[in-house]
Amino acid sequence: MAGRLATVFGGSGFIGRHVVQRLAAQGWRVRVAVRDTEAARFLMPRGDVGQVVPVFADLTKDFSVQAAVAGADLVINLVGILYESGKQTFQALHVEGAARIANAAKAAGVGALVHLSALGADAQSPAAYARSKAAGEVAVRAAFPGATIIKPSVVFGPEDDFFNRFAALSSYTPILPVYVADGFSLSGASGQSRLFGSGGTKFQPVFVSDVADAIVAAADPAQSGKVFELVGPTVYSMRQVIQMAMKYAGRCRLVVPMPLSFAKWHAAFLQYLPKPPLTPDQVKMLAVDNLPSAGSLGLADLGIKPTAAEVILPTYLSRFKNPFVHLTREA
Repeated sequence: MAGRLATVFGGSGFIGRHVVQRLAAQGWRVRVAVRDTEAARFLMPRGDVGQVVPVFADLTKDFSVQAAVAGADLVINLVGILYESGKQTFQALHVEGAARIANAAKAAGVGALVHLSALGADAQSPAAYARSKAAGEVAVRAAFPGATIIKPSVVFGPEDDFFNRFAALSSYTPILPVYVADGFSLSGASGQSRLFGSGGTKFQPVFVSDVADAIVAAADPAQSGKVFELVGPTVYSMRQVIQMAMKYAGRCRLVVPMPLSFAKWHAAFLQYLPKPPLTPDQVKMLAVDNLPSAGSLGLADLGIKPTAAEVILPTYLSRFKNPFVHLTREA
């Protein structure tokens, strides 16, 4: 594998930086295709001199994408956004950009294409994000039938925007909401309060290092054409996610159940922030559990043992810690 060339679109992102490092460690020459090459220079020391090289790529231009994949043996597409901003739309990046990469890779005779989609990608979803991810998969497969599709659940790790977000919120707000669809019953089967219902949306978060390992492993020709749904070892409700974030951040905050209708109201205002913490489209996704489909291929099929969140979270949420407070409270 020494000396072979891999082009990684979105290689400077949260997942991408881990993928680039693993490819370099395996002897690949890595071309990191990004919009901002200066911002991606931090990746260069992750390989030998000249082994990791950032190059400019505009996913809206055929010639730019073609130049980025020229001569590559492997192409990995990690480009994705959680909310739209200006020309950075779901359609432009998740569908058209993905198709452009796949077409260019096929035309260039690239041996393998690994495409990062998302767990919950669904052409029938009410959420535009999920529909665009599903459309992107179709477009990639149409252009490059042997592409390997990777569909991770929520990804966690030191640079994540999931557990870090709740830990950060607990640093300055006295109340953290849990949006639930089945709560607020005065009594359940046991006669106890059911304010939180089932605890909100279910997630099975997966460690970023496991995802990076899976993406590199999926580049093996033996995995061509397969779809892998990547999840961690444990299912958590949103309530449990917030509890864990506060626990390892050492914060004591009031956790309050709120109906999804409140989330829609909050998102209607928050969507206009420069980096919105919640959008109306994301609220639609909160109405559906983010879990793998029955019988799907996963980390184990790539020889990877999933890492528990409880093992990793203390290593990076501790920076939020208040040494005088260690408990959480609930309404």
